[in-house]
Amino acid sequence: GVYSFTTTFFKTLADLKPTHVAIVFDPPGPTFRDEQYAEYKATRDRMPEDLSTALPYVFSLLEAFRIPVLRVEGWEADDVIGTLALSAEGAGMTTYMVTPDKDFAQLVTPKTLLYRPGRAGKPAELLGEEDVLAKWKIKRVDQIIDLLGLMGDTSDNVPGVPGIGEKTAQ
Repeated sequence: GVYSFTTTFFKTLADLKPTHVAIVFDPPGPTFRDEQYAEYKATRDRMPEDLSTALPYVFSLLEAFRIPVLRVEGWEADDVIGTLALSAEGAGMTTYMVTPDKDFAQLVTPKTLLYRPGRAGKPAELLGEEDVLAKWKIKRVDQIIDLLGLMGDTSDNVPGVPGIGEKTAQ
């Protein structure tokens, strides 16, 4: 886990050459989404033990590199990343949200891009607005919210509309 994180982290730094970096993790415990919808992520497997035992080493590594690690109680890492990206954009910065999570496509703008690290032999993807529109066959980035709502999200145990898949949602 530590090796995989580190190699992905260094590859991302080499690819994007950022001027600022922060790493965001989910905090322990429930978030406001768990309170709003008890079944949220109920079907998701628990974090593998080898990964949970690796996290303290990842945190130590990041501390040694003086990389800020953020965990905000009651909020998912997704929420914190989105907030940071919008704040940075407001300050005129270009931001790269580094995550494989498709939910982040809804936040892509000309100054906020989605970088999906390569996995399982696939190359990394850098998605801007035009890429998001083409990939999901939509006209506006904010339609990602409706698209995912209609389709549902099995990884988060969020039901979609029965009988609606990606094609119909588009």
